[in-house]
Amino acid sequence: MTDEKDENNAAPQGEPTGRFSRQPIRSFVLRQGRMSDAQKRYMDELLPRVQIPYAEGFIDYAAVFGRQAPVVLEIGCGMGDTTAKIAATLPDTNFIGIEVHGPGVGNLAKLIDEQGLTNLRVMQHDATEVVRDMLAPDSLAGIHVYFPDPWPKKRHHKRRILQPAFVAQLASRLAPGGYLHCATDWEEYAQFMLETLSAEPLLQNTVADYAEKPAYRPLTKFEARGLRLGHGVWDLVFRRKQD
Repeated sequence: MTDEKDENNAAPQGEPTGRFSRQPIRSFVLRQGRMSDAQKRYMDELLPRVQIPYAEGFIDYAAVFGRQAPVVLEIGCGMGDTTAKIAATLPDTNFIGIEVHGPGVGNLAKLIDEQGLTNLRVMQHDATEVVRDMLAPDSLAGIHVYFPDPWPKKRHHKRRILQPAFVAQLASRLAPGGYLHCATDWEEYAQFMLETLSAEPLLQNTVADYAEKPAYRPLTKFEARGLRLGHGVWDLVFRRKQD
């Protein structure tokens, strides 16, 4: 992992035989790490007010946010800095951030409180199960997957989140015209992403191959350091085809 996240937080498997059965392979290793006193406090006090608990059935976005607005999902928020910045920049859009690691969830809850972000909610659960069980088809305006774990060793490639089956699931949850925006600083994974997203029948690339970084995605400190060292960063922006 090269961004502020420790690992991404969803398994790369497709639809299971049973709707609520567990996935056998995960793309994350759950290492909770040490939480600060502030993170613990926000986990205990604030999280219940900004969290969407995992439950059977599709999320009622209007009920959760108290308004009708486009909804964007972010998979793997890490410590939440990027997620909070985007939500602050786009107040007319509702955001759901998924992260499994406790310190990241606590810090994102802290940022929501400090910045008064009423358009951002957090989920602490396996993103694959959230997408499968809680997000209605054709309901999302966008999906962000930023700097997921590249699992560089060949024997670990099966753990990569953006496998064809999961990409198909994500595409099906986008409304026609909705976008899937991925970013990585691992060139081989960028090529894998490009091939996988290009092969999904519901998606269409917005450019010939890799996109310019959209203005709404802020530059992280890790990304900026990598760029100074001459490392590349690749953004991919695909859209759900219009029916």
